[in-house]
Amino acid sequence: MPLTDTAVRHAKPSSKDYSLADGLGLSLFVPIRGSKQWHFRYSLHGKQLRISFGTYPEISLKQARERRDSARAAVAQDIDPRQTRRLERQQRASARDNSFEAVAARWHEFRSKKLTPGQKGSSGQSKRYLDRDILPVLGKLTMAEITRLDVLGVVRRIEGRGALVSAGKCRTWLNHIFRYAMAEGIIDVNPASDLDIVAETPPPVRHNPHLQLSELPRFLKRLEDFSGATTTKLGVRLLLLTGVRTGELRAATPEQFDLENGVWFIPAEGVKQLRNRVRNKGEVIPSYIVPLSRQALEIVSCLLKGKGRGRRYLLPHRVEPHEKISENTLNSAIRRMGFVGELTGHGLRGTISTALNELNFNSGWIEAQLSHADTNKVRAAYNHAQYVVQRRSMMQYWADLLDALEYGTSMPEKPVDEGAVLQVSVSNIGSEMELEGLSSNERFRHQSFNQLDER
Repeated sequence: MPLTDTAVRHAKPSSKDYSLADGLGLSLFVPIRGSKQWHFRYSLHGKQLRISFGTYPEISLKQARERRDSARAAVAQDIDPRQTRRLERQQRASARDNSFEAVAARWHEFRSKKLTPGQKGSSGQSKRYLDRDILPVLGKLTMAEITRLDVLGVVRRIEGRGALVSAGKCRTWLNHIFRYAMAEGIIDVNPASDLDIVAETPPPVRHNPHLQLSELPRFLKRLEDFSGATTTKLGVRLLLLTGVRTGELRAATPEQFDLENGVWFIPAEGVKQLRNRVRNKGEVIPSYIVPLSRQALEIVSCLLKGKGRGRRYLLPHRVEPHEKISENTLNSAIRRMGFVGELTGHGLRGTISTALNELNFNSGWIEAQLSHADTNKVRAAYNHAQYVVQRRSMMQYWADLLDALEYGTSMPEKPVDEGAVLQVSVSNIGSEMELEGLSSNERFRHQSFNQLDER
């Protein structure tokens, strides 16, 4: 007699396992302990076999009968229902492994391993765009299901909010992800190829836009009113006070600063113009010297006081304090201050260069402060070691000028050009570098401060 819902619901465990038959091979197995289970018994190739359809009440009586009927139909065609179920499980697992989300994760891991330390920020950027703009739309679909229209829809949504540069980056990453899937043999056609043909054209890019001297009061007011993290505000201000590159500031560590002498020593391998020279075997390049104004020194001292356990950088990451801030933090702050298209972190260097040149400071001092390459190959090796005293005076004037512009006080008096240039001869450096028992940085500090004393 077939089972009823009531009979199934009221079937209770006994002193031993037992089964309640429903008919046509289906039965409800009631164990001493544990959940009730649906079993289907059938005969195939002269063997008595059994398959489980799941537990009750997760699988109702009606659902169990539907599964029984499907299994009987398979047996009638000489197909083992167990093999069919194994195949379905494999297909579901394959679908999970071949979902866009899974493939994108494998691509991201593969790509991240190939990036150089200086490119690691790109890995975080692609992950953020995937999580925000791409995975919510394509993540659960299998790679084979995704069409060109699906991919184009993702890009169009990003373009629709005016983020044309971001849309271009996402097009590139989507193309790479689908190419990766093709290489894995998951798909045969790349639905993200050639989408640049239908891409919206972004407006002309003003590379590293910077401000004029007359625009600085507005910038300083916005910076003071900025509601972001204090460390971010101080970081932006430190860029404006020193002229270092954003990457050099992000990589700054406490041990690079000599607070007593007001100097920041940036290792040569961290300076764009010196990095390639460092890589030449056998060549010793001293650190790049950044003299700090009183205002810059106050900021550095403030940031170092907040040094917590495990902190390695002057500007630590907000979530992972043992890591440095992301490459987008400072530029994002400037954009949030309302300077989209007007200024970037790197553009602050252009702002400083333009202003100091307009103020008729020695161009050699300015170029040395910005660690720009010297076209004179003999001077180039040690150009960053020149003009330390003059640069200190120049950057103190610059810091005082910024204070005057920000607070409306009287303009500082420009320092007198003494006409003397703090030159470092190559021959002297060669002999200093032979000092035994000192690292290259220590030798260079020894040499530099000897020169300062002589002045």
